[in-house]
Amino acid sequence: MTQPTTAHPRFTAALEQLGLADVEVRGFPAATRTATEAAEAIGCALDQIVKSLVFEADGDPVLVLMGGAGRVDVELVRAELGSESVGRASAETVRRATGFAIGGVPPFGHATAMRVLADRGLLDHGTVWAAAGTPHTVFPLAPRALVEYAGGRLADVREGAHAAGEARPTEQSA
Repeated sequence: MTQPTTAHPRFTAALEQLGLADVEVRGFPAATRTATEAAEAIGCALDQIVKSLVFEADGDPVLVLMGGAGRVDVELVRAELGSESVGRASAETVRRATGFAIGGVPPFGHATAMRVLADRGLLDHGTVWAAAGTPHTVFPLAPRALVEYAGGRLADVREGAHAAGEARPTEQSA
């Protein structure tokens, strides 16, 4: 059940700056912190949920946009960025880089500029849903538009996007 609500003020400002002030933001009485919770609340497929995951590549924050059912292959992220090392960012780093807490990180409107990779699998859907800056709010957008507004670059960074049989380290998040 949706309820009248607004997105996080920083995210609302980002929508206005991008000319997206008319984008529908939905709020839910229960948290939608995880992809599973969000998909159940919205009534969409799990992979239509966009996880905004922050990693550190050679010490710099990087945002990876991944479908809700996917797992990020950190080795593919490392190779895509040409980095020496990639690892999951701490909650403190996520908040410092984005201005948002884990569970509500949107794909744009962050406190600092970051490189953004968007998994190509997001394009498999006509509409995807992402956090609107709080654990209780989400918004829909066409995946190509979302990637464009996020300043992202499409890449194959989902676990399983590499050659079959190669073992790769993975990171999972909801």
